[in-house]
Amino acid sequence: MSSMAAIVPRPPETRLVKTRQRGWVDPYAGLNAFDYTRQTPSSEISAYVEHFWVVTWTDLAEPYEQRIVSHPSVNMTITQDFHQIAGVIKGGFSYTMRGSGRVLGTRFRPGGFRPFLGGPVSQLTDRFVEIGEMYGTAGATLVERVLAEPDARAAIALTETFLLGLAPDRDPLAEEVAALVALAEGDVSVTRVDELAARAGLSVRSLQRLFRDYVGIGPKWVIRRFRLHEAAERIHHGLDLATLAAELGYTDQAHLTRDFTAAVGMPPATYARLRRPA
Repeated sequence: MSSMAAIVPRPPETRLVKTRQRGWVDPYAGLNAFDYTRQTPSSEISAYVEHFWVVTWTDLAEPYEQRIVSHPSVNMTITQDFHQIAGVIKGGFSYTMRGSGRVLGTRFRPGGFRPFLGGPVSQLTDRFVEIGEMYGTAGATLVERVLAEPDARAAIALTETFLLGLAPDRDPLAEEVAALVALAEGDVSVTRVDELAARAGLSVRSLQRLFRDYVGIGPKWVIRRFRLHEAAERIHHGLDLATLAAELGYTDQAHLTRDFTAAVGMPPATYARLRRPA
């Protein structure tokens, strides 16, 4: 795995940025209902945290449900309704916004939460754990302080301080795993586990064990989930489904349709008709 170290992304400068909404089932309607920003972490925490994200909404006339096709990442989320750590969620999930509110999220790098857990990340897969349950009084205090802090940047600073106070040990293997996940996301030609294992210089079984331990789920799911994200994004722009299926490594259009429907909740053709950019 040491050969993979060269492609570990360099920690970015701290800044507030807009982002494309990969994984949002209806990103165009969502941007009309709420504001979404993300902030890159400080250099002290960037080995573990990919970014912080903030969703705010004001005086919604009626409830708005945002559905998500999840990423292979652990998230720590604090809002008035809940304050929890979510492992990799294999299915979709949703959150309904009412009135006015804010969600502050911490998205960990794939593998980046393992030093905060002290064990295989797979034990969190498809689970939501209260922050106070995992970290006791310190976690409960963080939740109280974040909810009481009206400024999002200050709330993020509180979260960073809390995470650094847990004194995570730097794990080079976790950083190499993050690089492999980034490779699976960014290179659409990677459509099979054996291809990713070859790029990593590992056997398929070793790669599977590594992903379950650090990411929380196997590499096949990770690759397929990123290809579905790619499909959803490209369907917005009217790409032919048969062509898309071939490009993303599916055996045929029917296979893509089955996977897409299971993850998104509707067939690709329906999604293409209903979810056009404004």
